[in-house]
Amino acid sequence: MSLLVVGLSHRSAPVSVLERASLAPDTRAKLLQDTLAAEPAVEGAVLATCNRIELYADVDKFHAGVAELSTLLAQHSGVGLEELTPYLYVHYEDRAVHHLFSVACGLDSMVVGEGQILGQIKDALAIGQELHTAGRLLNDLFQQALRVGKRAHSETGIDRAGQSLVTFGLERLAEGADVNAWAAGKRALVIGAGSMSSLAAATLARAGVAEIVIANRTTARAERLVQILTEPGGTGVAAGAVEMAAVGDELTRADVVVSCTGATGLVLTGEAVEKAMTDRTAPLALLDLAMPRDIDAAAHRMPGVRLVDIESLAEASADAPMAADVDQVRAIVSDEVAAFGAAQRAAHITPTVVALRTMAADVVAGEVARLEGRLPDLDERQRAEITQTVRRVVDKLLHAPTVRVKQLASEPGGAGYADALRTLFDLDPETVASVSRADLNDADVKNRGRV
Repeated sequence: MSLLVVGLSHRSAPVSVLERASLAPDTRAKLLQDTLAAEPAVEGAVLATCNRIELYADVDKFHAGVAELSTLLAQHSGVGLEELTPYLYVHYEDRAVHHLFSVACGLDSMVVGEGQILGQIKDALAIGQELHTAGRLLNDLFQQALRVGKRAHSETGIDRAGQSLVTFGLERLAEGADVNAWAAGKRALVIGAGSMSSLAAATLARAGVAEIVIANRTTARAERLVQILTEPGGTGVAAGAVEMAAVGDELTRADVVVSCTGATGLVLTGEAVEKAMTDRTAPLALLDLAMPRDIDAAAHRMPGVRLVDIESLAEASADAPMAADVDQVRAIVSDEVAAFGAAQRAAHITPTVVALRTMAADVVAGEVARLEGRLPDLDERQRAEITQTVRRVVDKLLHAPTVRVKQLASEPGGAGYADALRTLFDLDPETVASVSRADLNDADVKNRGRV
């Protein structure tokens, strides 16, 4: 089996395509289920953010896997395969590992170094585990990606290379002014109560806005976010929750609006923004972090309105300076990819080594039993000494070959050593497979507890 990723992101596709290809949470679950139902894949995980959709799978055939995963992405995203294909990228085996580790470190983000992607990777793993689509390979891969991302942020200054998408967006709204000075005393409206909206609310509170109003389709979630913002020892900002029906009225009073919902249509139409502007004299700053977009792009052309959206952020980030720490993070990624590959190759041969030692133990047990039948007068001490001697002989004969074969298997191109070992010792394939299944079940239980 081999790791394959097929996806598209802000680096490969225009925003107009990404908007249409976004996946709702229930669609992601169906995509994963269909991925495992497809012939080439035995494991699957989906990483979906506002500017990327990636489908990871453990496949037994490369070309069939690429074709199947591409078709599934097209079917579930609603974008035709012929239109989607030019924007898809494919990574295989070590290149797929390298890609995910780079993503986890923020090297592939719209804003280099942003850390929110780690939470999104964790969510992708949790969904895969919940649906039982992530097996040993993808569990190991995503767990290691999280560790690599955390290592990059703790050992380097990659955080200085960029900020969260929210901070970057607010900087664009401030047009070069200090964000804290620009935000001080403003009234903010946050539409949505998910992870990105929560981050936006917290960022605005730290920046010094006077008041935050949260609007969400589910009022209870908005109220929970308000509680977090206003709890003792928190940000100290004044905050309140309103229903989505009140957004029009709130637009007439807000100075800055941040919107990030999972809606498939516009949350703020051009007409709604235009109507709000007729009832106010102060300028209105709009930050749209949703994919597909929440705010009508026509708002940007209205007098007194400044709109920053994913598309404009992508254009601005392309010119952003790269920090020197990026090179250090790239070195970390390269080292971690090599280590992950070696560990996976070594793990691949472990069931065969265990099966070999099991067969050897059975041979020892059989020979000792036959010896007892031929020499029934042996006392307990003699029998134990003979048994221990035979076991030591077998262990010494197997020690060097098994240690060496594990070393060789961990090197690039070492996958064939497991096959050679099975052939040389005529090991039962079912015995090897049963060891693999036991390892997989243990790993599944252990990893599910670590998310």
